[in-house]
Amino acid sequence: MGEGMRDLLRGLKVFAGPLGSFDPGSAPEDPLELFREWFADAVATEVDEPHAMTVATVDADGVPSARVLILKDLTDEGWWFATTTTSAKGRDLADNPNVALLFFWGPRGRQVRVTGRAELADAEARAADFRNRPLEGRVAGLHGRQSEPLDELSEIHRTAERSRERLRADPDLAPDDWGLYLVRPTRVEFWQADPDRRHTRLRYERAGSGWRRGLLWP
Repeated sequence: MGEGMRDLLRGLKVFAGPLGSFDPGSAPEDPLELFREWFADAVATEVDEPHAMTVATVDADGVPSARVLILKDLTDEGWWFATTTTSAKGRDLADNPNVALLFFWGPRGRQVRVTGRAELADAEARAADFRNRPLEGRVAGLHGRQSEPLDELSEIHRTAERSRERLRADPDLAPDDWGLYLVRPTRVEFWQADPDRRHTRLRYERAGSGWRRGLLWP
């Protein structure tokens, strides 16, 4: 039982490359600077959707949940993403702001793991972020019904048309439940794959106003 799946999985290649190279001894003091370097490498080597990241939250009962979102920005403060405050992840963050991000750039054999706390931006910044979204993104963001039960797919199309009409009538419209979140990191880990499984892991941990660095066993 399950042998077919096991055989299929064992036949798949891992770390096919070309993998990135990483000398942790020459890594910068600030993990955000290293993230920018790795992200630029992912873009330059044409990794598909390098700005996609897994966002993991925990609900009021301690049950974890993860989904893939798009990175909105990276500033000296941390990583940014957007969602409605009424969505499942928005409700999770209202109860527990602890969050984890994961970037995976498979062709380069790289992962970046971010642990921190999410902060909701002020109303002006949230409205500006919403207005800067493409039209269809604003249409979807205007529904405010993410993760609610859906009776039939046609309901999505009807609701989208109503939302589109609202935006045509008021292009500056921004819903109150639109959320823009900043993840202030407390820990950041950079993981570089090795074909012989001698992976390199460098972890940054917040220490006052700076960072403490250390290697980890793979």
